[in-house]
Amino acid sequence: MDSIDLWIIGCYLLATLVLGVWLGRGQKNQADFFLGGRDLPWVALLLSIVATETSTVTFLSVPGLSFQEGGNFYFLQLAIGYIIGRLAVVVILLPMHFSGRPLTAYAILEHRFGTATRQAGSIVFLLARTAGDGLRLLLTALALHHAVGWPIEGCVVAIAGVAGIYSLWGGVKSVVWNDCLQFGIYTLGAFVILAVILGRLPRGFSQLTDFAVQTGRDHFLDFTLPFTGHVDHITFWSGLFGGAFLSLATHGADHLIVQRYLCAKNQKAAALALATSGPVVFLQFALFLLIGLGVACYFNEFDPSRLTTPKDQALASFVVTELSPGVRGLIMAAVFAAAMSTLSSSVNSSASSLMDDLIAPWVRHWSEEKVMLMARILTAVFTVAQAVVAIAVYWTYNDSAIITQVLAIAGFAAGLLLGLYFLGMAVGRAKNWQAISALIVGAAVTSYALACEVNGLWFPVIGAGTTMMTGILLTLMFPSNEPESNANA
Repeated sequence: MDSIDLWIIGCYLLATLVLGVWLGRGQKNQADFFLGGRDLPWVALLLSIVATETSTVTFLSVPGLSFQEGGNFYFLQLAIGYIIGRLAVVVILLPMHFSGRPLTAYAILEHRFGTATRQAGSIVFLLARTAGDGLRLLLTALALHHAVGWPIEGCVVAIAGVAGIYSLWGGVKSVVWNDCLQFGIYTLGAFVILAVILGRLPRGFSQLTDFAVQTGRDHFLDFTLPFTGHVDHITFWSGLFGGAFLSLATHGADHLIVQRYLCAKNQKAAALALATSGPVVFLQFALFLLIGLGVACYFNEFDPSRLTTPKDQALASFVVTELSPGVRGLIMAAVFAAAMSTLSSSVNSSASSLMDDLIAPWVRHWSEEKVMLMARILTAVFTVAQAVVAIAVYWTYNDSAIITQVLAIAGFAAGLLLGLYFLGMAVGRAKNWQAISALIVGAAVTSYALACEVNGLWFPVIGAGTTMMTGILLTLMFPSNEPESNANA
């Protein structure tokens, strides 16, 4: 990369640090650090929700789904399910999160079942978040490695370090407003890439559409009903039901996103941010898939040998070799923006969940100053943990798309958590042991589905359904009039 590219990237990283530290002023308690004082505007929360789920996996791997041989636009079917799932969260789960104004998504589970179930839900969230976002961090490190030639381990440390520092000092307010900045940067970067491709193709957009039709990459809907196979093969039904359940879980039971609602002034503002995020994500998927198609068409026109580039690396390869200095720096800044929006949100929400769900019962006598110090320490701990995951996976990395692994992890954990919420809605109150037993059975059945190579998009449906039905069966077999109030069930 040229010096101007490195200068642009450096200025961007410095700006995020300065903004994060500046926004961290005046924080006095947990509500300030983890919930931004509960008064953030809905537009900022909308952009933060979208930026948080638009990681480097989205920016680099989703284009690979249309770039690869036999690629298509089937991934958009998943976005249809996302829209439906978010609307369901607004109607079904959002009112629960605004009952009592909790600090985390899992306080509801304590009210319905007991402390042990709340802690179990938090542990599932923490494990899945650390593993999944560690993979996202790795993908960003791979992009940085191809751009500047640094060792992968050094790239991981650099990216995690910047995001971790502004999250540590600025709290969720810094995370949300940095997300807004990052949304603007990676969206601008995406349009710049598409404009460059169309500008260089001899026949412009018409050549792109002709190429899509000739290679079968224009396919959007697939109404077959496969229950097995690689997660990349998305049908309308797996996208609709799997996407809806996945979105129900990730946006209704995953504290990474639920934390955004709790930062809103009221339920109406949170609902507006969530409902509008679905169509925005659909448009983003379409944009990134169009870029992947464009890169394939560009390579086919100017260097067909590059059509064999691994799909996770295709866009990064195009950016590094085909874009001019300055523009290349802007795009790499966009890649980092997508990564840090997810990483910063992840470590802040993980620290929030661990602090409030697992540690708080033991340190209620602590002063606010000591609690704030612990919150920052936990933020640093999760930053390091995700970096360790990224490096460990790199040492055993294979050629399968990282997005496949991320979706599998997300679907596995999200379905279990959603099942607990549905169980609470179905039976009202139950014992800790009944809910935790249902969670274990749900995990076992979903693991079996994983071993049988069931399409990963069905994991939320399988996990949620098994967990809920097992819990209902246990409450019918061993009825209880009162919930257990502690973790000693």
